[in-house]
Amino acid sequence: MFKSKFRKSIAVGTIATALLLAACGDDESAGKKEVSAENGKPVKITFWDENAGPQRTPIWEELISRFEEENPMIDVEYVGLPKDSAKSKMDAAIAADDTPDLASVQTSWLPEFSIREALLPLDDYFADSKLNGIINEGALNFNKDIVADKKLYGIPYTQNLDILWVRKDWFEEKGVKIPETWDEFYAAAEAMTDKANNRYGYTIRGGAGGSFQIQRMMYAYNGFEDYLTEDGKATINDSKNVEFIEKYLSLYEDYTPKSDITNGYKEMIAGFDTGVVAMVQHNIGSFGEHKEALEEGQFQAIPLPKSEDGNYVAEGGNTIGISIFNGTDNPDEAWKFAEYLNSAASQSFWNEQVGQIPTNSDVLKEDWIQNSPHIQTAFEVYDDPNTVLYKPPFYLPEYRSILDGTVDAGIQSVMSGKASPQEFLDEWAGAMEAAQAKYSEHFGK
Repeated sequence: MFKSKFRKSIAVGTIATALLLAACGDDESAGKKEVSAENGKPVKITFWDENAGPQRTPIWEELISRFEEENPMIDVEYVGLPKDSAKSKMDAAIAADDTPDLASVQTSWLPEFSIREALLPLDDYFADSKLNGIINEGALNFNKDIVADKKLYGIPYTQNLDILWVRKDWFEEKGVKIPETWDEFYAAAEAMTDKANNRYGYTIRGGAGGSFQIQRMMYAYNGFEDYLTEDGKATINDSKNVEFIEKYLSLYEDYTPKSDITNGYKEMIAGFDTGVVAMVQHNIGSFGEHKEALEEGQFQAIPLPKSEDGNYVAEGGNTIGISIFNGTDNPDEAWKFAEYLNSAASQSFWNEQVGQIPTNSDVLKEDWIQNSPHIQTAFEVYDDPNTVLYKPPFYLPEYRSILDGTVDAGIQSVMSGKASPQEFLDEWAGAMEAAQAKYSEHFGK
């Protein structure tokens, strides 16, 4: 069994607030609100998946099929959105008042969507639901804490952790130590590079979504808990971060593929799965793809190196949830499906295949959780009493647009030599501080 400490610490902002309550629950998703069909015909609802693809789409389709079999008067239309364009497509749908009934929504989108009044508060539905008491309370509270009105706009069905995936077999062949410290990480990137055989020690995500990789690596290195201080100053351009960016991005081309400057998630993961790179930073959620491409024993999940202070550092609130849009004509039917997706059976099915951590406490008792090394790696980090969970300012409406625009572009500028690490981090910090000042002026916080 994993340590009970995990029940208080997982991915939810602070270890103290992340209480994972275990309670008796029914695997079925029966709520107290009755669903009725109009004129004896099935009600149709639309569900948008924010990370569609060959690995995850079939999982959702199977869950929809199961739900429709149990609920013949509700038809669910699945719409899969590519990960890199999902946010912009939802933004456009909100602007056009043409949103789906419900969707899989990343935690960091909730503040902006709620300010735009795009989402339906779920507090009353959840209070009357059999899910109440078995979904990670800390994750629920985090979702409420980051929105201005403190209401519940998303029920998290999965939790994540950023880690390093390594080609264990390659390390063993070359007799290179799998890294535990930052010095060992850089040494391994060099030692595992063999350009003559098109092998590189590491891959940097320089294209779309590069901001996620660099931010999580940077805070793992610096050990900071605060992203923005109480007086609204960003820690982003601290001298420790300048030091990190200089060394980290200097790996480019010498020990990483030249294509890294434009590589996004798919290209980065493909490089690892096809035998081009020895290490990749992502999260435990890419387990399913690695499992399909590689054999057991060839790859391994390891924690990000500890900070100089000797602590693991992880990003709080690293969850994805089910949200219902305010424009739905069928809120009860949408809730019934949302409830079904968060049942123990559904969460177990989804998370086991994807390789992430369920929020339904009943699932944590299952054998696959105990027998998954990468899940145990996540528990190792979250169970450590000294683990630091830093909290990005998800509550800032501009947070994601700054990452997607300013930061992604800034990474490429440094990699191409057009900007210095200091210039890049100053621009990033300035954008966040301006967003914080605007937020404080508007909300008085």
